[in-house]
Parts: sequence; structure tokens; C-alpha cells
Amino acid sequence: MVFDFQRHAWFGQLGAVGYTRVPLIGLAVAAEDWKLWVFQIRMTISARVREVITGDVGGFAAAVTTGDRSGMSQEALGDLRASNTAHLLAISGLHMGLLSGFVFASLRLFLIFLPYLGARIAARKIAAGGALFIAVDYLALSGGNVATERAFIMVAVALIAIMLNRRAISLRAVAIAATIVLVLRPEALLGPGFQMSFAATTGLVAVFGWMRDGAVQVGPKWAQPFVVLVISSGVAGLATAPIGAAHFNTIAHYGLVANLLSVPLMGLVIIPSAVLAAILAPFGLEEVGLWAMGFGLRWILLVAGYVADFEGAKGYVAGPSPLVLPVLSIGALWLILWQGRLRYIGLVMMAASFMIWARHDRPLVLIADNGSLLGVMTDQGRALSKEKGAGFVARNWLENDGDPSSQLVAASLWGTGMKRSKVAQVGAYEFVHLIGKKAVSEFDRCQSDQIVIASVETQRDFGNCTVHDPKTLRNSGSIGLYLQGDEAVFITARDISGDGIWSAWPSNQPSKKADQKTRPILK
Repeated sequence: MVFDFQRHAWFGQLGAVGYTRVPLIGLAVAAEDWKLWVFQIRMTISARVREVITGDVGGFAAAVTTGDRSGMSQEALGDLRASNTAHLLAISGLHMGLLSGFVFASLRLFLIFLPYLGARIAARKIAAGGALFIAVDYLALSGGNVATERAFIMVAVALIAIMLNRRAISLRAVAIAATIVLVLRPEALLGPGFQMSFAATTGLVAVFGWMRDGAVQVGPKWAQPFVVLVISSGVAGLATAPIGAAHFNTIAHYGLVANLLSVPLMGLVIIPSAVLAAILAPFGLEEVGLWAMGFGLRWILLVAGYVADFEGAKGYVAGPSPLVLPVLSIGALWLILWQGRLRYIGLVMMAASFMIWARHDRPLVLIADNGSLLGVMTDQGRALSKEKGAGFVARNWLENDGDPSSQLVAASLWGTGMKRSKVAQVGAYEFVHLIGKKAVSEFDRCQSDQIVIASVETQRDFGNCTVHDPKTLRNSGSIGLYLQGDEAVFITARDISGDGIWSAWPSNQPSKKADQKTRPILK
């Protein structure tokens, strides 16, 4: 999948991005700014949690309660991703649903057992209102990021349905929640968070709805809690795996095992303990709840580390064609929503999407958007023109190829040659990568079948050839050479993203200096 940074920055209202090697000090805006006040509360709670629970476990606890992940080490994050349990770190549908469900059930039981009032009040509706109030607080406390907002909307729809005497969990409720999310944040449709969370929710509602309507029961009655857990993890994993693989090019082969060993503790130990800690905090006894919470989180980290160490725990897949996810999604929805035998057309569409994915070819040549890196596909994998530098670009290229190799290994595929001037023959083209000012200044006149990529701006005419340097590439973005039959087609990042309202290309037309023509790639 192609990630459009310009689009992301526009919808995120980002004017610029950067990094610093020293801590940043921000000036506080107006004291009455409620966002600043909420942020201060979040950071105070996060610091207290990490004071009571140290190390990665404390960082995990702070992330679950306040959304602050700064206390987590990269090693722990890597283990969670490799074991497909990283979703437990983000405050999303699971956390919001478990918290709201626990509060709803606790309040309802409390109200039911109240003397005299228990039988005379609408305990179910009052409990739903109380759970909704707590969900709003959790939304504010977590920082209100997109994933949490999406989870809150889904929970709010379910709780309001209870208060209106409607079925809380149904495909209609999922559709209402998705509509609200897209009205508020239409850009979320193309994001992996939206796609994965609604794919999992839709799959779970459809499967359990089918089991309920068909009176299907798997296993003996006493084993139902475990069976439900296995089915939930399996359905959610199957529904989200293709989307995660398409966006992140990875598959956690033992994710089901890790989730079966981890997810139950979120509902049985961690969320109830967090609620207990919040109740006891005004009395200075929050350590009781945090201790139990730390026990559950420590177990999850142990499971993640153990599973991540399995041989082949993490697999890599090449990026799919842009058609794959739309065809797959329409096929799945057709299978779920259509009635009668025609519903199985959805299975045909889903199978077709995977066939399109398998036949999708990666570009033979890739040129970085600033000319700093060149990647050429070989029989052994993609060869990169530099051993270091442009690491972010190199990592993304290799991941999209489904290649777990490092940049150093990929650079070794280029073979021997000059360090600052790399040459590769691809069909009818000879690509020359000039790295640095000295290489550019020493380069002689080129031929018509050569394509020169310079890492610095060129100040002279190299002759009858195509030249890409940082100046021309600002108009086009990165460039890929694709093979269509026996023809070579150059496609730019600008061709793919287009000129949207979020685009920030320097001019309306690409530079003529960077123009490419389709020509036979084979001599």
C-alpha cells in the first residue's frame, strides 16, 4: 500500500515535521485551555503509574491508562508486534469495550441488589448511561487519538442502543458507528486503524450472529467461555491479517497463540484492576489496583517475548496492488450481507483478490524522491546503491518487496564498483547513480540510453540523456520503473497521488527534464 505523506500531513494539520536531539520546551498557552489541563492530568497519572510499576510493565500500564507510550522500550514494542499483541498497547476497541462492559455489568448488579429500588428502576438503562459517562472520561484521559475516538463511537452507539431498547450489537450498529466516524474523519477510510477495527468488528458480529440465529453451539456448555475466546481471536485475526499484511507487509504466524494467552487477562485482570486503582486513588490506595494490573501486564510481555523468539514468528509479504483491498472488502461484505446462494459470489471475489495480490509485480527500479538512493531488482532481491544513509526509504522499499534483509545486505547485492558512482543495466536502460558533489563533477557526457540519478543538484548539461536530481524530483516525487509486457513504464509518486487539495508539489506540471517515455525494455 502506498502511504501519502502529503495527505497525512494535510489532514493532521501539520505544517512541518522534524526532530531534535535535546528535549523541547513548549510555552504554555492560555491557562484556561482545557486541552492543556487534561494533558497535565494525563502526564501526572502516567508518572504516578510508572512510579509504582517500573520498567516496561509500568510503561505498558501507562499506555493502557493514559495513552502515553514513552515508557516502553523498543525491544518490548518489537516483541509485541512480532507476536501480534501490539493492539493491546493501543487504547482502541478492546480496551474501550472491556472498560465499558465491566462498568456496565458492575453498575447493573449494584443497582439490582439495592433494597427496595432494585426492582423499581431501569437498572439496565442507568448502568448504560453510567458506562457511557466513564467511556467519555476514558476518551479524554487517553488523549483522544483517532483510534480511541473510533472505539468510543462504537461503544457509544451500543450503549445508546441499550438505553433505547434496541439491540446493542448488530451489523446495523456497526454501520452507524462507521458512518459517524467517516462523517467526522473521512480520511480515516484509507487508514489501517479504521479498516482493521471495523473488519474485526464486522466479522465478529456476523459470525456470532450466524451462530445465534442458527442455534449453533461448539463444544460442551461448560467450555463455552473458552470456545468464545478461541472463536473471537480466530475471527478477528483472520479478518485483520490481510489488511495488516497489506499495510505493514508482515504476518505474525503465532499471533493466535499469543492472543489466546494474553487477551483474557485484559478482561479478567487488567481492566478491572485499572478501575479499582481509579476508585482507590482518592484515598491514596491506588497501588493495590496497580499491583494486580502489573501482574497481568507482566504476563503479556512474557508471552510476547516468548512467542517472538519462535523461529519464523514473523513473516514478510510483498505489497499488493491497489485493487486488492477494495475487491477483498466488497467480497467479504457481499458474503456477509447477501441472502441466498448468490452470497457465495463473495468467496469468488475474495479468492480473486488474493490472486491479484500474488500476481502483482514490484517495480524493477526505484528512485528515491531526493536522488539519495537507487534500488534495482535482481534474482536475489533488490540491490541498493548505498550501504547506509536514506535508511527510512531503504527499509520501506525492502518491506514492500516482502524482503526482511537489512540495507547492508541489500547493498551487497550490487557487487563491486566505484563507491560514489554505481551503474546498473536494466534491459535497454543503463542507470547511473552519482553520490555526492565529487561524483557529479567528475561524470562525463552521457548517452541517450542512460538515466542519471544525482544525489545533489546538477549545474551543467550532461548531454542527450535523462537526469534526475533533487530539483527535478521535487516535481515528481520518487520514480518506479514497471514492466508491462515488453514495455517499460515509468510511474512517479505524483502520478499515483495526483494533485489533490493536500498536494504540495512545486509546480502544476512536472519538469520536462524529468519526463520519461514508454519504450521497449528489452533490446
